[in-house]
Amino acid sequence: MRVLGIDPGLTRCGLGVVEGSIGRPLSLVDVSVVRTSSDLAVPERLVTIEKGIDARLDEYRPDAVAIERIFARSDVSTIMGTAQAAGIAMVCAARRGLPVALHTPSEVKAAVSGNGRADKAQVGMMVTRILRLDAMPKPADAADALALAITHIWRGGSQARIAAALAAARPTRSRIPGGAR
Repeated sequence: MRVLGIDPGLTRCGLGVVEGSIGRPLSLVDVSVVRTSSDLAVPERLVTIEKGIDARLDEYRPDAVAIERIFARSDVSTIMGTAQAAGIAMVCAARRGLPVALHTPSEVKAAVSGNGRADKAQVGMMVTRILRLDAMPKPADAADALALAITHIWRGGSQARIAAALAAARPTRSRIPGGAR
């Protein structure tokens, strides 16, 4: 499975492509950061992010896209920019019919480090180990994007199988003659 992980942000949007499967070594395909200037208007910044995401989707053709789920912070302007960038990422994936998964920061931290409260340095160190890299991806947005892709490969597939099994196990209602149930 090949996954594009996206750490959304208006100033820096981390993009990381990871390939692999559960129980097998994962490999880095690509990692980058789309940067936009705060001097530009928000619509222009969003177009730059869209172009960067579209380019990675076209070049690497992932099977799924994993995006960080937005959570409340004290700075509303940061939340808005992050949410706007996440929305652009979802649209880019949806245009191609790709499944989109949203993973919380604590879920990602727990998946890659075993600790849902790990700091950015711990996450970066574990991404470096998991992908057998020579150096930690910089900036942190790049490492976070890779961590999202890793999380989706490790958890996303199993979550989809669990959901499918639960849906199949739900009892179906049969109709009783005469229209009553």
